[in-house]
Amino acid sequence: MNKHHVLKGTVAALVATAALAGVSGMAYATDGKSAADLAAHGAAQRIENITIGNTQAKNVILFIGDGMGDSEITVARDYLHGANGTFDGLDRIGQPSAYGDTTVGTGQYTTFSLGNGIQDKGKPTVTPVTDSAASGSAWATGTKTYNNALDVDVYGTPQMNLTELAKAAGKATGNVTTSEIQDATPAAQMSHSTLRSCYGPQGKTDGSSNNAADQCEVAQLKENGGIGSISEQMLDTRADVTIGGGAKYLHQTVQGGEYAGMTVWDQAKAMGYETVEKDVDALNALQYDGKPVLALMADGNLQTQFAPSVATKKDPAKDENPIQCSTNPDWLGNKNANGNSASLADMTSKAIDLLEANPNGQSNGFFLQVEGASIDKQDHNANACGQIGETDDLDKAISAALGKVDLSDTLIIVTADHAHTSQIVEEQPNYALSTVLKSPKDGAKITVSYGTSPDQMYAYDDAPKFDEIESSMSHTGTQLRIAASGPGAQRVIGLTDQTDNFFTIAKTLGLATTADEYKNLSAGMDFSVNVKDGKASLDVAGLNGDASFTYTVTDATGQVVAQSGGTEADADPISGVRVRTTQTTSVDLTDKVAEGKAYKVTVTGRQTGTSLEKEIQIPAETTSEVIPGKPTGGNANAAGNASAASPLGKTGVAIIGVVVLAAALVSTGLAVRTIKSRRFGSAERR
Repeated sequence: MNKHHVLKGTVAALVATAALAGVSGMAYATDGKSAADLAAHGAAQRIENITIGNTQAKNVILFIGDGMGDSEITVARDYLHGANGTFDGLDRIGQPSAYGDTTVGTGQYTTFSLGNGIQDKGKPTVTPVTDSAASGSAWATGTKTYNNALDVDVYGTPQMNLTELAKAAGKATGNVTTSEIQDATPAAQMSHSTLRSCYGPQGKTDGSSNNAADQCEVAQLKENGGIGSISEQMLDTRADVTIGGGAKYLHQTVQGGEYAGMTVWDQAKAMGYETVEKDVDALNALQYDGKPVLALMADGNLQTQFAPSVATKKDPAKDENPIQCSTNPDWLGNKNANGNSASLADMTSKAIDLLEANPNGQSNGFFLQVEGASIDKQDHNANACGQIGETDDLDKAISAALGKVDLSDTLIIVTADHAHTSQIVEEQPNYALSTVLKSPKDGAKITVSYGTSPDQMYAYDDAPKFDEIESSMSHTGTQLRIAASGPGAQRVIGLTDQTDNFFTIAKTLGLATTADEYKNLSAGMDFSVNVKDGKASLDVAGLNGDASFTYTVTDATGQVVAQSGGTEADADPISGVRVRTTQTTSVDLTDKVAEGKAYKVTVTGRQTGTSLEKEIQIPAETTSEVIPGKPTGGNANAAGNASAASPLGKTGVAIIGVVVLAAALVSTGLAVRTIKSRRFGSAERR
């Protein structure tokens, strides 16, 4: 061959490769960064400067098999489909032309976290084995954190997640799981918590008791001026579709804010949610009606597809009598008397139907996360049949989604949050518990070993309650499979990190991903103090690049009359007010401000540092002036003769007017807007 042609071909190949990858100064380091460096937003990315082709998609569906490492996939495939078999959905995502798609990718990603628990808050420490909270936070926010933390960085500052960013971009959003909706993986798309156990205002209880002091950081609770529990934040996030378990935690009583005294269920209804509680027929009957859907199908985790198997110590009788799995009669995937069911596939199909019927979904697309949660939970329990059935349930959900979407405009990603303990081994080990199965497909004997705990999870005479069994087997730290089909799928090829998954999804949907882009989302922030029916409120809108904010109200003497988080507003980043993305977030100032007085109000976003300061005067007398952004009518023309110094809410008269002297204050230099930059470095987050 002519050397010129060889050189020409080599150059052409290099140029084509660079064009495909969009490489811009990318260098692959052989040694990792320090824990402190990895703590910054996006710092753990492995393909930071790589873009591939046209990565835009209208929709993204992220499927998570909790605890679904390569070994868990293999165990389920070998049992259900035979060693040479194939999952219809799980294995075909990422396979070229399996569904006629032209853009696919398959790779592996790393999952380490930055601390073993809240004791490492503020002290980033590379931790090889993650829990579900830190891992979910990594792909939800692009920021590494410590185990047991949700969508906060290692210093405790709330980080914007994919659901919030998708809402800010005008997309429909959904969250589906077979676990309690407050559990780590679904919670990572709707909440920010320094402790994953902060399920509700009374902690992780059914409302009949209160262990919030043990399950939540005090500064996070709403009654203490914090952003609230996971259940309360779920309502603030306001995803268009939320389906899962955990209904009992919504029977807790709200302790602070405008809904204090209500149950969380009643708060959801007051906030305009379409609610379904443990009703399969009602779930199946749901149609889009303009309301966000909150459907919780069990008090705790949803029942598994297969009844449990029992891992025991080495016993020759197990080889002679390998077992086969049986269907759990309480699984919601079984059809009821009306022919309805609620498997993960059913719930996924319903979510997609509702999101596609949503006007935002129709015009701007949607982001949907779907979790098969109990692969992990039953792996913890050394329950081979349980984890196999849940892997099958996830596979069928992927197939259901593939039957509803077009891969030319929808990116589907299938991955896990961490690996787990089960392994197919040659024979029963002496040192570990094991289960011996017989595949109904090819008759193979499959020995599944659980070697990270000596404790037997079940006894044969037990009637296990899936929500009450304590876990024992452990996660492992190995890298995980990630596969994708659709626009942007090639970003998952090779070795990536969980935080790369955030950037793959966000860039594919055209969402904000950087500090500057978050600041732009919050740059339009504005607020006013409004008065209605004798109640004053600080109403904040447009702060869409922040998950939370702080506020301070001072009088003419400089005395603070109201602020978020009490006197320690800046002491703990989890204090403050939870932002309701794309909505108005209201803070009660009744009894804090008085008629006829002027106040300086400052609102600051926690993550971006965006800050707005204005001087506002509360009128001494009511007026008929229409309050911007508020409905007219009612007592808008009511008169009153209360003293100018009377606190609002104590005059006995409904004060309806408010004068916000924005134009005058701007002209006199009294209104000041400052956008404070806040670097994403570790030193500024301590």
